[in-house]
Amino acid sequence: MRFDTILLIANALWFCAAFVQFSLAQNNTVKILVPREERGNPLVPTLGASVAFLGGMNLPIGLLCAYLLARPAWFATPGAATALFLFFAGCHLSQMAFNIPVLLRGGRVGVAYWPVLKGPMLRIFVIDTVLGVANLGYAVMAG
Repeated sequence: MRFDTILLIANALWFCAAFVQFSLAQNNTVKILVPREERGNPLVPTLGASVAFLGGMNLPIGLLCAYLLARPAWFATPGAATALFLFFAGCHLSQMAFNIPVLLRGGRVGVAYWPVLKGPMLRIFVIDTVLGVANLGYAVMAG
């Protein structure tokens, strides 16, 4: 199997999984982000509704990857693979990058922020980093 196909499959699975996590399972996401003792805070439902937007942004990216898997000839256009894999790299690396300030603050501080280096947030941080670097590397090689 070609490396670009593997990347597209991984991207599609990851972005569609993010849609499920943030849009369909937003209560679970809130439990990850908000400490138990703060879940009665009246702002928690607003946070839950807000993370649905993140899932909503991830779904079309995942569907684009799935579409490209179904139409591999589309990559025959000069520069198409470079542009798309740069876009996917930007999607992953921007999500990873916005965890860095939280990480530098020490992750969860009291009830603020979230634990970047443990549990599901660590998995998200690592996978977005690995996929971001892989997509960027492939874009550079394809260009």
